[in-house]
Amino acid sequence: MNKIKFLYSIAFLLVLATGCTKKDGIDSDLSFLNSASSSALAKVFTISTDNSGVVRVSPTGEGVSSYTINFGHGTGAAASATVTPGGNATHVYPEGSYTVSILTTDIAGKTTTTSYPLAVTYRAPENLAVTMSQNVHDISVSATSLYAASYLVYFGDVTNEVGTAMATGATVKHTYATSGNYNLKVVALSGGAAKTEKTSAIVVTDPFGLPLDFENAFVNYFFGTFGGGQAFATVANPSATGLNTSAKVGKFTRGWEGWSGTYSPMGAPNNPIDFSVGKKIKVLVYNPDAALIGAKLNVELEWAIGGTPSNGVAVLKVPVTKSGAWEELVFDFSGIAGIPNGTKFTQLVLRFNDSVDGAGAVIYVDNFRLTN
Repeated sequence: MNKIKFLYSIAFLLVLATGCTKKDGIDSDLSFLNSASSSALAKVFTISTDNSGVVRVSPTGEGVSSYTINFGHGTGAAASATVTPGGNATHVYPEGSYTVSILTTDIAGKTTTTSYPLAVTYRAPENLAVTMSQNVHDISVSATSLYAASYLVYFGDVTNEVGTAMATGATVKHTYATSGNYNLKVVALSGGAAKTEKTSAIVVTDPFGLPLDFENAFVNYFFGTFGGGQAFATVANPSATGLNTSAKVGKFTRGWEGWSGTYSPMGAPNNPIDFSVGKKIKVLVYNPDAALIGAKLNVELEWAIGGTPSNGVAVLKVPVTKSGAWEELVFDFSGIAGIPNGTKFTQLVLRFNDSVDGAGAVIYVDNFRLTN
């Protein structure tokens, strides 16, 4: 039995000595590298849909040690990127067609170049909303839109107008030289060929002062009212004969209370009633009701620049003397004490027949002017 154990030990040592002539797992035969190559090459383009132009390139393949991506756009270091297997690179493209080349290096050091076409198309902006703020001739414009890179604004007052560039989130301003009707257009740009536009009709009006008629469609003849039932409107001339043949006049409808009336800012502060020009206000009046002969029209001047005189000083009342025909009433403020020379008033107030209550009295006015 001892002899048998000894023989087994000798055999084991021989096998062990033979097996350890080379290190485990390593030999000098590297010939397999000569036949190794990358395979199953592919490319993955992930193209953004928000008009940013960002494209992610994610190469795939087998037996690859690295990829060098030539984007087909850009210069210098920005024109290419090297990534490892499983990696990706991004690049920002303008809208257009490109050729992306991917150079693949396998584990044996061999390289293969494959080219792929890439088309980047920007989508048209959506949900375009335009915000405008207007003050007489001045207008401010801003806009929002999904997928818009920038905007162009056309104010519509110039022949062959070049649009005014407006960045996202910005506001542009413009002053119209003259009053009138205009079509303001905002174009939302995608950054490529696609675009979306919106046109808005606007009216540019002038504030009024004296002289005052009601003929200009682009003047805002604002007469605010106070007192229940009080009204004022621009209407057709009820009797275009005699002293007044104009097409449009003002219609004053008195409210329920005797103190009812209207107020009108006189283009303040640029076009006030200026007593350095004259201190008499003349106005054409048409009274349709014979029962109102003798009723008085009040002309009151308020809000003097500088505060002198105070409201309630420059007040005159002149009676109407006719019915069914235009007449001229003259309000001479030169006889009122306490009004400095050159005073400028910024508000005109009208009342009619304020000695009694009762709604419904109507009188027409036109052609206000300031004279000596």
